[in-house]
Amino acid sequence: MSDQLSKRKKLLGPAYRLFYDEPLNIIRGDGVWLYDQENRPFLDMYNNVAHVGHCNPHVVEAIRHQVGILNTHTRYLHDNVLDYADRILKTLPNELDVAMFSCTGTEANELALRIARHCTEGTGLIVTEDAYHGNSHAIAEISTEDNEPEDRSDYVVTVPAPDTYRGLYRGEDAARKYADHVKEAIEELQKRGIKLAAFIIDTIVSSSGVVGAPSGYLKMVAKIIHDAGGLFVADEVQPGFGRTGETFWGFESDAFLPDIVTMGKPMGNGHPLAATIIKRNLVEKFAKKTGYFNTFGGNAVSCAAGMAVMDVIEQDNLQENALSIGKYLKDEIKSLANKYDLIGDVRGKGLFIAIEMISDCDMTPASEAASSIVQQLKKSGVLTNTIGPHSNILKLRPPMIFSRENSDYFLDRFDSVLKKNCANYFNANKN
Repeated sequence: MSDQLSKRKKLLGPAYRLFYDEPLNIIRGDGVWLYDQENRPFLDMYNNVAHVGHCNPHVVEAIRHQVGILNTHTRYLHDNVLDYADRILKTLPNELDVAMFSCTGTEANELALRIARHCTEGTGLIVTEDAYHGNSHAIAEISTEDNEPEDRSDYVVTVPAPDTYRGLYRGEDAARKYADHVKEAIEELQKRGIKLAAFIIDTIVSSSGVVGAPSGYLKMVAKIIHDAGGLFVADEVQPGFGRTGETFWGFESDAFLPDIVTMGKPMGNGHPLAATIIKRNLVEKFAKKTGYFNTFGGNAVSCAAGMAVMDVIEQDNLQENALSIGKYLKDEIKSLANKYDLIGDVRGKGLFIAIEMISDCDMTPASEAASSIVQQLKKSGVLTNTIGPHSNILKLRPPMIFSRENSDYFLDRFDSVLKKNCANYFNANKN
């Protein structure tokens, strides 16, 4: 392992990051399991990329079959591309009727911003704090979890993540109060002499801690943005494709219509595939100025992978599975919260759950404890990690085929790890 780490550092450089204090050498995946070089199994509770399970046989065969026939770009006609576009669009409101393919969520979001800026003739962008939207230069600038305010251009303004546990507001009026910050952000752009182009949000607000926007927030913000002449971009890279259980797309929870929807990661179950879905009138305006081409985006093999993922989601009722298993898992974690004061909050939807760790009655983030729990879970055969501005929140985001048996496997090990850690970090009683 030490030789491998040295080789990695030499060949890939210091900017790459690894999970865990003792990194894993993963050589095989199967369903919800990952295996290291010694064939030790690890329950994958974190990687939403393998949406329908690692090495899903139906997806593997679809890729193998198509790559043996043809793989080329979208400047030729091909049924795979058209059939897949039609299938994705049918999951969305009728007004979102154009699909533009790329390889990553970063590219999907960058295209969304290009179109928004062209159509509005503005450059100003509003984004939530502690957000992640990708890693190109333009998108890294609005991935606010990875940069400081002084490193952002004047056209980027942040608003508080709509967190009703640790954030500024709670209660019935929280949605409106958080939405008011968007009005203030628009005013700030105007003071800077910058016209609004778009507001972009991950609709489950995952990087801020899977806070889940309070009911009505997204819809209120959409109206504010539209009234100011901007566009609403719903980033569905993480919550999309049925993961939240209740709806196929995260924005549907608030019953409103975004102007642009972006998606990626889970689309191809690990095969590079992403999309920007957009209203036709916006694309028509954009197309008068420029065309769009992506060498690898939406190629025949990628679309075969995407079609196979949709097959599995529908045939195996995975959205319903996310709803039922997610509820079971969340309820059982809440039961553990009654035993262990280290757990301050359990939230999320479907198979997208956050467990916030606190160290006292004042909700002080238990960052050290959360990190320790992640490392101990790994040693016991469960993979997860921390998120949030204080890195004190465990993010559970397993493949959509996750079962009750898998849940019990996790719960048993989580209980054991908590039992060892709780007394060390929380000695007071919660109010």
